[in-house]
Amino acid sequence: MAWIRMIPEGEAEGELKAEYAGAMEPWGGVDNIMKIHSLNVATLKAHMLLYVTVMRGPSDLSRAQREMIAVVVSTANHCHY
Repeated sequence: MAWIRMIPEGEAEGELKAEYAGAMEPWGGVDNIMKIHSLNVATLKAHMLLYVTVMRGPSDLSRAQREMIAVVVSTANHCHY
């Protein structure tokens, strides 16, 4: 769990609330890895662009392969993916 102060979804306002809406996961919330940027919306936008480009942009790898790589890396880093 991050020790960085994060703004919960229910407390987000304005530009942050709009960014959270685009980062909402199927489980109904925003992943902590994105919420750590809640105090600086510009970094949240940049992280989202990086994520979308890497995971969904043009590539020789399928989306499933990219997800599998992310899981393996997270496991190696002892990160709860």
